[in-house]
Amino acid sequence: MNDTREQKDFIAAPAPNDTVVAKPPRARVEDAIEPDGAPAETMAEKVERKRDYLEGFLQAKPENVPAGEPGGELYEAVVAALKEIYDPEIPVNIYDLGLIYGVDVSQDSDVVVTMTLTTPHCPVAETMPGEVELRAASVPGVRDAEVNLVWDPPWGPDKMTDEARLELGML
Repeated sequence: MNDTREQKDFIAAPAPNDTVVAKPPRARVEDAIEPDGAPAETMAEKVERKRDYLEGFLQAKPENVPAGEPGGELYEAVVAALKEIYDPEIPVNIYDLGLIYGVDVSQDSDVVVTMTLTTPHCPVAETMPGEVELRAASVPGVRDAEVNLVWDPPWGPDKMTDEARLELGML
């Protein structure tokens, strides 16, 4: 059989000049329609819908979290109270400044705050722990509050939150 079209063991891609297929039309945003035939939402409507979804998602409280655990009602109330205390020399609250190392809430609603100060010679070294204790104890639902002042690990700018760094122009 001298036919040039012999049976081959493979399939080759067609030559570029064999068939010319027209390109399909490009999709355009303005051509989009909803499944029910209504026109597609505008970009502003879409952004607003996404904003509402994200705000609802980010503001949603965790479910079934004990009150004293992070995310729990009592724990978050204590943290909010601590965020109201500002360092007198730096215009940032002590929580975002990174001075609060830990907040522990027991089953009996006793709060233990572990904190440090920027330096041992801080001008508020004598009064700040007392203010932290009073603020934590004043949160409704807290039975008793205690502050443990520690120096190890020492405080450093790396302990600040991004919000604090931004406020101080360090970001």
